[in-house]
Amino acid sequence: MFDIQNFWLFIITSLLINIAPGPDMLYTAARSIGQGTRAGVVSALGIFVGCLVHITAAVFGLSAIIASSVTVFTALKMAGAAYLVFLGVKSLFSRAANDADTQTIQPVEPASLRQIFRQGVVTNLLNPKVAIFFLSFLPQFVDAASPFAQFHIAFLGLWFDIQGTLILLLVAALTGFFSEMLRKTKSFWFWQCKVTGVIFIWLGIKMALLKKG
Repeated sequence: MFDIQNFWLFIITSLLINIAPGPDMLYTAARSIGQGTRAGVVSALGIFVGCLVHITAAVFGLSAIIASSVTVFTALKMAGAAYLVFLGVKSLFSRAANDADTQTIQPVEPASLRQIFRQGVVTNLLNPKVAIFFLSFLPQFVDAASPFAQFHIAFLGLWFDIQGTLILLLVAALTGFFSEMLRKTKSFWFWQCKVTGVIFIWLGIKMALLKKG
């Protein structure tokens, strides 16, 4: 697809990272529980804008990195693989996976929609998961020799951002509707952590074996 390599692997990886509970998802859920679905939607839109900043940095920075050398590519590939394995191990042995009774979502202090939007932007900008994802993974799916390398990076970044925003909008709608029940959700978090952990480790190994070109 547009000379993008291993696009199917990118789709799976980006989806798993987006559905894994993290600062963005927990912030959206907390806002939706505390102030309703509308607040959750505004949070998701703020996070979308924050991610656009990461995409812009990737487009202008990574296009030079991936064209520099095979050594740099290999280093980025191994960093991405190690990060996936780290996420997998962390998910498998996290407190949420082994002590589901403690994994609840707490609402946050009420705020105006403007404040919620701004906090959503900041939450994403300060989320290292997003920065590491772009820095470590995007170069592996782009042909450095292509004259459209920057376009490909922008496309993959935008795919990740839109996909993540759609998931957050779904989270906002569901948590707003089932707010009381989700405050006490236990078994879902247990199995989500276990399954996601195994898949992340598998993807990390797959990523480490990936060849360029």
